Amino acid sequence: MKVEHTLPADIERTSMAIITEELKERGISLPSDQAPVVKRVIHTTADFDYAENLFFTPDAIEKGTTALLHGTHIITDTNMAKAGISAAALKRLDGEAHCFIACDEVVRMAREEGTTRAVAAVKMAAQTFPQGIWAIGNAPTALLEIANQIEQGLRPALVIGVPVGFVNVEESKKHLRQICKTYGVPAIIAMGRKGGSNVAAAICNALLYIGAQMLDPAARGWQG
Repeated sequence: MKVEHTLPADIERTSMAIITEELKERGISLPSDQAPVVKRVIHTTADFDYAENLFFTPDAIEKGTTALLHGTHIITDTNMAKAGISAAALKRLDGEAHCFIACDEVVRMAREEGTTRAVAAVKMAAQTFPQGIWAIGNAPTALLEIANQIEQGLRPALVIGVPVGFVNVEESKKHLRQICKTYGVPAIIAMGRKGGSNVAAAICNALLYIGAQMLDPAARGWQG
């Protein structure tokens, strides 16, 4: 077996070229602003369904990138999603990522209110970073609480709604989509059952790389 492209940057560039060619073969043409996000998700998952099930509000890429350029913080629903977000890109844009799911106060709130920690974490984060970027890859209850908070006046810079699963997942995404459209909140949502913390992180990274001009891996200090 002959192994080619052993350097990380070469591997990523080749992978993106393969993705671009396969999209063309499938007859899929992506809007230029959305293409880096969709391709990053496909690169992360090897799943071309995301080329068709990712929903974007018309201003999602512009608003999300602009917010990151101004150092807007990212709030995730899992520490896994937080860990997957590029620290180098965040540093370049003076941003930070946060996850409140394991905070003692969140655990206490969830227990006292008889709700999930994801809901309690959204309530806490809404008080701390009301104009942040919300990246939800695991908990549909978090999406429902974000929608509830938006109806009460919360205005995030962007909501990334990509939970994975079978219970309340599709319903929460449809509800969030309608709420974001109604109140003019920028959103990127993976419709259907698919998603996950890795997808949430991939979308964040794509936006960070756009804003920090790091789409090419060489700009991230990778070899190759």
